[in-house]
Amino acid sequence: MRAVVQRVSRGRVIVDGQPVGEIGRGLVAFVAVERDDTDSDVAWLADKLVHLRIFDDEAGRLNRSVADVQGSVLLVSNFTVAGDASRGRRPGFERAAPAAEARAWLEALKEAVAARGVPVATGSFGQSMQVLVECDGPVTLVVERRR
Repeated sequence: MRAVVQRVSRGRVIVDGQPVGEIGRGLVAFVAVERDDTDSDVAWLADKLVHLRIFDDEAGRLNRSVADVQGSVLLVSNFTVAGDASRGRRPGFERAAPAAEARAWLEALKEAVAARGVPVATGSFGQSMQVLVECDGPVTLVVERRR
């Protein structure tokens, strides 16, 4: 799994003019499931999202997690995050998992984050979404497990 994670003041996903997922302070994670992902990748990313220390402490240092600040996570499925744009002008998406597999892994990720005590909202898998993100900082990271 690969994710682009943004610290936000709020995030919202709209499909066909209707909100489908919304959070206040927390993280928006644009997540791509890759072909060789496993249960351990889901657990790893859930732990990373919940415990990544990218919120300010009292001294203004990035030393608190979304769990520490009682924030939420908005998971947005985004196969393009698995894209490879290193050659040519058109990215390749060979690393992205097939839709049915990706849907199941993203649901598992949602459950894993929630099981760690952090509220989770989601976008709508496979739909064209408007994602409204109010970045805080901005703090934006690419999070992926190296193999």
